[in-house]
Amino acid sequence: MLTRRRFACAAGAALLLGVLPQARSQNVSLVTVYKSPACGCCGEWVKHIRANGFRVEALDVADVTPIRRRYGVPEELASCHTAVVGGYAIEGHVPADDIKRLLRERPRVRGLAVPGMVVGSPGMEQGPPQPYATLAFDDRGSRIFMRH
Repeated sequence: MLTRRRFACAAGAALLLGVLPQARSQNVSLVTVYKSPACGCCGEWVKHIRANGFRVEALDVADVTPIRRRYGVPEELASCHTAVVGGYAIEGHVPADDIKRLLRERPRVRGLAVPGMVVGSPGMEQGPPQPYATLAFDDRGSRIFMRH
């Protein structure tokens, strides 16, 4: 009797383990990235996002400005690429962990931004890293979301 239970538990566990990776992959967030085809650092940021478990659709565009405007990214927070994930705008070289926190906490903001092209941010790893902040922004302005 005990042997049958162990077998049933083992079979159930094996079945569950076989199903979990599929369920987990279906829950992975899709990040749509609008970027210039000529920008190498954008491609490096895409690699960073993929390496951190996100599905990525990278779309090359001639000018990111209309995309940035469509998603309400203030000009003073502009960078070289704009992404969209879970209803949020992601501007520039925002670390994947910050995006994961955003999606987990779901604050009432329009999105996150790392303005400019800060050396040491994901995709910009050439040279000594500089301190920077990821900013959360909405219609009222921006605030620090995370310091790096």
